[in-house]
Amino acid sequence: MTRSRTMKWLAVAGLGLATLPLWLLAAITLFGANWARGPLQDLVQQRTGRALRIGGDLGLRWVDGRPRAVAAAVGFANPAWASAPMMLQADGVEIRVGWRALLQGRLELPEVRLSHPRIFLEQGTGGRKTWLLDLAQTQESHRLTIGRLQLDAGEIDYTDLGQSSTLHATLSTRATPASPGAGVRPGDEIVFQVQGRFRGQPLTAAGSGGSALAWRDESAPYPLTVKGTVGRTQVQAEGTVTSLRLWRAADLRVTVQGDSLASLFPYTGIVLPPTPAYQFAGRLVREAAVWRFESFNGHIGKSTLAGTLEVQSGGPRPALAGDLRFERLDLTDLRAAVGARSAEAVPPPGAADSARVLPSLPLDTSKWASLDADVALEAHTLVGGPALTFNDLKTHVALKDARLSLDPLAFGWAGGKVQGHLAVDAGQAPIQGTVALQLRGLSLGTLLAPVLRDASGGGVRMGLLDADAELQGHGASVGSMLASAKGRLSLRAQEGQISRLLMETSGLHLLEILRLNLVGDQPVAMNCAVAVFDVDQGLMRSSALLLDTAVNSLQGTGHISLASEQIDLTIVPRTKVNTLVALRGPVHIGGTFRKPEVKLDVGRIAARGAGAVALGLLNPLLAIIPLFEAGPGAKNDCHRLLLQAQGAAPAPKI
Repeated sequence: MTRSRTMKWLAVAGLGLATLPLWLLAAITLFGANWARGPLQDLVQQRTGRALRIGGDLGLRWVDGRPRAVAAAVGFANPAWASAPMMLQADGVEIRVGWRALLQGRLELPEVRLSHPRIFLEQGTGGRKTWLLDLAQTQESHRLTIGRLQLDAGEIDYTDLGQSSTLHATLSTRATPASPGAGVRPGDEIVFQVQGRFRGQPLTAAGSGGSALAWRDESAPYPLTVKGTVGRTQVQAEGTVTSLRLWRAADLRVTVQGDSLASLFPYTGIVLPPTPAYQFAGRLVREAAVWRFESFNGHIGKSTLAGTLEVQSGGPRPALAGDLRFERLDLTDLRAAVGARSAEAVPPPGAADSARVLPSLPLDTSKWASLDADVALEAHTLVGGPALTFNDLKTHVALKDARLSLDPLAFGWAGGKVQGHLAVDAGQAPIQGTVALQLRGLSLGTLLAPVLRDASGGGVRMGLLDADAELQGHGASVGSMLASAKGRLSLRAQEGQISRLLMETSGLHLLEILRLNLVGDQPVAMNCAVAVFDVDQGLMRSSALLLDTAVNSLQGTGHISLASEQIDLTIVPRTKVNTLVALRGPVHIGGTFRKPEVKLDVGRIAARGAGAVALGLLNPLLAIIPLFEAGPGAKNDCHRLLLQAQGAAPAPKI
């Protein structure tokens, strides 16, 4: 045979193979396809190990010039390990086959229409999934590729015992009025209802979508409306999703509310702190590997906020970024986040920590390593109590390798500024905590207003407070970190004024107290106020404790325990002016953080009173001697103490 004749035979053979599907289609159209039921069922059994049953006719119909395979009374079995015998049962099936993919050895179904289907999908152990068609049901490449799925009415069950999920969905079509301008045709809306349990939580949902479930359509957005509840979280969403199987893109208006942000973790994989009840509304957008909840607003407890957050997937762990803006941040809403009990959850008297003030509940850091975060946070007003109202908070919240930091941290308080940083490192055992703060220019009058009836003293300028704090500690809770803390605290104020009545009362100068009550209080110059504490293992020991004024001074010694929350301070008043009647004696400040106690040294006061009585029996004029207190008292070196306080704590890195 010559070369030219060989080439002709090859060309004819190639043409025959290329047109074979057309010849088969023609033969099936003319003579029917029921003859192919047996071979087709045998082929599916051989390839998948599962039975295909076609109880009705098998044939072809032409739609828009394209052939579609049709079959009646179709059933496809589940593998033996599944809890339901059949994966699919349908009164009728209509399929458009991707012939080009079929010639390449791949089965693709661009369109599938099911009549009254009953579908049972299950995910088992070892990565087994009933919808994977290899013999072991583990090869992702052997999933059936379906582009768009249409149905008139049906039921779908899904089970994943490993994830504690069991769902049952009913689907049906609902006629919608024609709207040519909007491109809506009658009867092209799917209505669904879902109930069951999702990841251990009860779930109910209802909604509607387009005429066909666009499993793999990555070009046409699919309209979707849904409203549901999972656990204590309620969600409403309306918009579009592209590719229902993978959600490659989404654009939805979403409203979500629940009992705590922390309860979202099982569904989102995003670590959020425990909070009071919340509600948010915003736009949820997905673009490739990025989910973004943008332009949202809402509230958490008594706090109101707005902002944008986005999550980048595809890395070793999700990465959260964005900005949050609180118009009002109520600090009581952060109780659970820092391990403090809510007011409703205070333990009964007699419990081990019933009298504690510092947060004692363990911090939940178990999921910190599952997320990276980089969020800018601002708050216009922060409310925590009469003396705990802050403003203009600005900080940068970062979470990396289980280390949480707020750096820099800056906010206004009592007319002054606070800045510094803090960090909690849960990547170490035990958890390590550090804090460094600088307080500058805080108004003493504002700070003391809750404990002084007239902090202004009729126009008294009480001066400005500066302070520094640097502490390091370890433990499972904020309280235990403070109980193990090391570092220094210093507070200092000068060049202010203070109530003279307050200072005379501290020394029990009876005549001066009577006079000021009759003529009115007067301001007195405050030379300085200094408090310096060295902290070791949670014990704050005073190295300087002084309030010095033009008429007297208060000098103190003692310690404060952050571990036991006990106070043990002694304040000794010393006058700088002559006072005829003074029952002065040391003042002891004790008790606990929850119930502090102020006690006078009754013994010394009684001794002075007894002496006055005894001398008065001899001569009434002599009774004044034990009660007389002469000035000018000790001269305090405010300048030196202020320098000591100013250098007591190294400046934090801002």
